[in-house]
Amino acid sequence: MEKIKLLTFTVIALLLLNLSTLGFLIFSGNDNGPHDRPRRPEPKDIIIKKLHFDKQQQADYQKLIRWHRSNITALDDSIMLSRNALYRQLSATTTNKKTIDSLTEQISIYQHEVETTHFRHFTDIKKLCRPEQQADFDALTLELSSLFSAHKPRP
Repeated sequence: MEKIKLLTFTVIALLLLNLSTLGFLIFSGNDNGPHDRPRRPEPKDIIIKKLHFDKQQQADYQKLIRWHRSNITALDDSIMLSRNALYRQLSATTTNKKTIDSLTEQISIYQHEVETTHFRHFTDIKKLCRPEQQADFDALTLELSSLFSAHKPRP
């Protein structure tokens, strides 16, 4: 009889412990503790807010973002392929200076295209602005480098 009472008490204690642990996890899930930092707003959202885009401008801006991202992704992929080819030269028994120069030149061309694509993207955003939004755009241009300076970690 004593063993049954002890077993019953232990099962009830473990059940209460599990329920309290679950309750703690559920109700303290969004407290922005040290492991749950507040998210930094997306640059897209910052631009929409600072330029006061209406619904049509936001839709047009989304199209610009898709164009921009697809071009930048393709260029980033090309840069990565060229870098891989360049760094494979490190394991070669003899290094070919001409190949290395060619690969580094190709990387610089791709990087130039990246910067040109970024510039064109912001020129296109400027074209979306109405005359009363131009001053907001001019103010935004002073912040552009800081908006995009913190890169998100890649998966």
